Amino acid sequence: MCEENPTRRELLKSIALAVTAGGAAAEAAQHVHQAVAEARQAGPYRPQLFTAPELETLAVLADLILPGARAAGAPEFIDLLAAHNDELAAIFTGGLAWLDRQMEQRAGVGFASAGAAQQTALLDRIAWREKAPPELAAGVRFFDWARKLVVDAYYTSPAGIAALGYKGNAGMAEFRVPEEALRYALERSGLA
Repeated sequence: MCEENPTRRELLKSIALAVTAGGAAAEAAQHVHQAVAEARQAGPYRPQLFTAPELETLAVLADLILPGARAAGAPEFIDLLAAHNDELAAIFTGGLAWLDRQMEQRAGVGFASAGAAQQTALLDRIAWREKAPPELAAGVRFFDWARKLVVDAYYTSPAGIAALGYKGNAGMAEFRVPEEALRYALERSGLA
């Protein structure tokens, strides 16, 4: 990669590598959100890696993991990262196919077409590594990645930042501990 003026592709690849190495920083995630926004300016988002059905499955999954994640661009965020990282691409294309196969065996339809109760029932089986039977290990691994990246994508998006109530770095004339924080601490300390 050219260190002085990396291309957008090189930057996205670096971010995707950072994600697989341990998580994307909020600042780096902003580059991905910006790339998605630029791609949307030309019309509906066109997937970089996933097929349209895979992106729809990911969108349904994202909203089940965190309501509002689809609208915040989590599926596109993941698509863009996975398109620049072979490990993420393998995890997500394999995982989305696994979800569809499992749902087809259970309900006769793909994951995105199944009812909400059927979708959550399947996810409940793979959400907790300790409780999942060994034959669902591939689904557990995928869901772990999906959950982390959906949360990262959402909480680094404008909608997620607003949901957190983050106002940015701003000067304050004086610092005051919020009353509810004081009450919470005093109640648990035994000093109240």
